[in-house]
Amino acid sequence: MSQPYVPPRTAPAKPSAFKDFFTGVGYLLRGIGWMARHPAQWLFGLIPALIVLVVYVTALVFLAFQIDDLAGWVTGFADDWSDAARTSARVVAGVAIYGAALFVAVLTFTAVTLLVGDPFYEAIAVRVEESEGGAPPDPGTPLMVQIWRAIKDTVLLGVIAVAFAVVFFLCGFLPVVGQTVVPVVAALVSGYFLAGELTSVALERRGILRAERFARLKADRPLVVGFGAATFVTFLIPLGAVLAMPGAVAGATLLARERLADGRQAEEVLVAPGDGASAWHGRAE
Repeated sequence: MSQPYVPPRTAPAKPSAFKDFFTGVGYLLRGIGWMARHPAQWLFGLIPALIVLVVYVTALVFLAFQIDDLAGWVTGFADDWSDAARTSARVVAGVAIYGAALFVAVLTFTAVTLLVGDPFYEAIAVRVEESEGGAPPDPGTPLMVQIWRAIKDTVLLGVIAVAFAVVFFLCGFLPVVGQTVVPVVAALVSGYFLAGELTSVALERRGILRAERFARLKADRPLVVGFGAATFVTFLIPLGAVLAMPGAVAGATLLARERLADGRQAEEVLVAPGDGASAWHGRAE
C-alpha cells in the first residue's frame, strides 16, 4: 500500500535583512518617542551629554585650526607637484583627516558619555523597562567594578575606532569611492559599535557582558546596524548627539529588552516597580 504524500517540512521564513534594518531604525524613533512622553527624563539625560560635548567641541575646533598644517604634513610627498595638484591633494587630505576625527568623535562620544553619565543612563534604562512591565533587579556589582569595566570598554572602543579611522582615512584618497562609498561604510561600522555601547546599559544589568553582548549583536546584525546607523547619522546633526542621547539610550533599552535578551537566558525575573512581585519571566528557548 502506498504511503500518503507528506510535503517536506520547511523552516519558517526569516525576516529579510532589509526589513530588520528598518526595524532597527524604528527602535531609535521609539526611544525618542518615549523621551517625548517623559520630558523630565530627557532633561535629566542631557546633563552628562552636555558636559562631554563641551570637551569634544573644544577638541574639534582646535583641530579645525590646525587642519591646514596637518594636511600639508601628511601630503609632504606632493611638495614638488604643480600648485593645482598639490592643493587638491591637501584638500582631500584635510577632508579625510577631519572626517576620520569626526568618525572617532561620534563613536567615542557615546562611550565617554555613558562612562561619565552611568548613574543617569542606568536610571533612565530602569524607568524605560518599568514602563514596559518590569525592570531586571540590580545585579549588585560594586561601583568600582562597574567603573573599571566601563573604562576598559571605552579604551577598547577607542582603539577600534582609531584603527577604523586610519582605514577610512586612507580610503578617502580613492577617487569617487572615497567621497561616496566610504562615508556610508563608516556610518554602518560606527553604528554597529554605537549600538554595542548603548545596549550595554540594559544588557549588563542582565549579566550580559562585552563578549556575549557582541555575540548577540552579531546574531541580529541588520537590526543592530539599522539602529546604530540611524543613531550615528542623528549624532552628526549639530547638537544631535546631545539632544538625541537620552532617546538613543531609551531605544537601545527597548532593543535589548525585546530582541537581544529575548528568552535567551536561563530564568530571569524582572521586578515590577513598587510591589517586588514577579512581573515577567524569560526562559531559555
